Amino acid sequence: MTKSVFLILVLSFALLTACRQDMHDQPRFEPLEHNTFFANQRASRPLVEGTVARGFLREDDHFYRGQVDGGLVTTFPFEITAEVLRRGQERYNIFCTPCHDKSGTGHGMIVERGFRPPPSFHIDRLRELPVGHMYDVITNGLGAMYSYAERISPKDRWAIVAYLRTLQLSHNLTVEDIPEAAHQELLGQE
Repeated sequence: MTKSVFLILVLSFALLTACRQDMHDQPRFEPLEHNTFFANQRASRPLVEGTVARGFLREDDHFYRGQVDGGLVTTFPFEITAEVLRRGQERYNIFCTPCHDKSGTGHGMIVERGFRPPPSFHIDRLRELPVGHMYDVITNGLGAMYSYAERISPKDRWAIVAYLRTLQLSHNLTVEDIPEAAHQELLGQE
């Protein structure tokens, strides 16, 4: 057998196997296609109840929902550090200031554009709310405010709530609340 005959045979077998279209013609369901096999006539099947995507179990109600035993929490799910507050301020400035402004008084750009102003974070009613409520409002929205659950991660939502608490504290601080050492430093008398 010559080399050229052998080469022709190999190429013939390669071409013959390439002609099979089993993978191309296999039966399959297209999304949203009509199908008589299932009772509801849909080819697309709903997820099994309780299905959770990998990495999204989110069992920690305190961290992911701002609740413990069905009630709103009054504590943060992790330690609040200066880094967390800086991150909260950064996220607040990006997502919240258009409505609430940088100081949290509710006079953001949307008010200048004719929208109804949101309430100030410095009124007694909002200062007395549990932190779980603030987290829940960022997560699910309330009134004219829409949900930020898809835009802001849970950890960043908590950082924003921590920053909001510092805004509330700083806005309602009195001279008596400042420690003596910090008071002297502010006055420039060390």
